[in-house]
Amino acid sequence: MKISTIKDLLEAELIVGEEFLDHEVVSACGSDLMSDVLTFVKEQTVLLTGLNNPQVIRTAEMLDVSCIVFVRGKKPAQDIIKMALERDIVLLSTDNTLFEACGKLYEGGLRGDMR
Repeated sequence: MKISTIKDLLEAELIVGEEFLDHEVVSACGSDLMSDVLTFVKEQTVLLTGLNNPQVIRTAEMLDVSCIVFVRGKKPAQDIIKMALERDIVLLSTDNTLFEACGKLYEGGLRGDMR
């Protein structure tokens, strides 16, 4: 699924990474626990989270996550945006809860990819 489709399905605001909206992701992970993300996420995954700190970007970088969706209308601070820009990570923000956002992506055809 293209990141642009994720943006549309979640009615999300693009924060940074417009040039990467055509990139594909093959699975999704919704979690506020970065330890779970480290355990279960593979490449080409979109990360949905309510956690809003630099650790999210560091975790995404380690796993080659190309898109992070902040749920519940959360908006990252400038330091987080800067980190994402430096790492070519798309940042989106949606008013959906984590549960709603994951459900919409699942309904749209995106699945989780548990190892």
